[in-house]
Amino acid sequence: MLERSKKNELIDSLKGDIDKANAVFLTNLIGIQSNDAVAIRKKVRDAGGKIVITRNTLFEIAGKGTKCASLLKDLKGPSAVALAFDDAAAVAKVLKKSGEDLEPVTLKGGVLGEQVLSIDEVNELADLPSRDEMLGTLLATFMAPVSALARVLHAVGEKKNEAVE
Repeated sequence: MLERSKKNELIDSLKGDIDKANAVFLTNLIGIQSNDAVAIRKKVRDAGGKIVITRNTLFEIAGKGTKCASLLKDLKGPSAVALAFDDAAAVAKVLKKSGEDLEPVTLKGGVLGEQVLSIDEVNELADLPSRDEMLGTLLATFMAPVSALARVLHAVGEKKNEAVE
């Protein structure tokens, strides 16, 4: 059993992480092998997030007064909280993919910014392309007119050269 000072330290740390996070997702990692749990934690960390597992009452206390108060209130059963500090879609994608591969891992809801998300909305967020993919698409969209112009100018130049010869 944790001492009161350790509990308070954990609550303060969790509350600080919730305040810094762009998104918070409620999930479950209980019932999977430790190697799988470590792999999921690593993937979430690589996506710019963090997974915390502790008692439901500590989640509820840490959530009071934050954007996640309603999400972390009256939790039942085993729970874990995934925090996304950078790309919320990437963390949601990791959790969704893990749920497809490992049956016990389930998404239970989330908070994005100040908005509480249902399970369906979290799944939709997970289906979005990653931030890097979206930036690549945007860059390609910006570059398309310039590339087309360059091809046309190159073709005109070649036709001119052919006509001179």
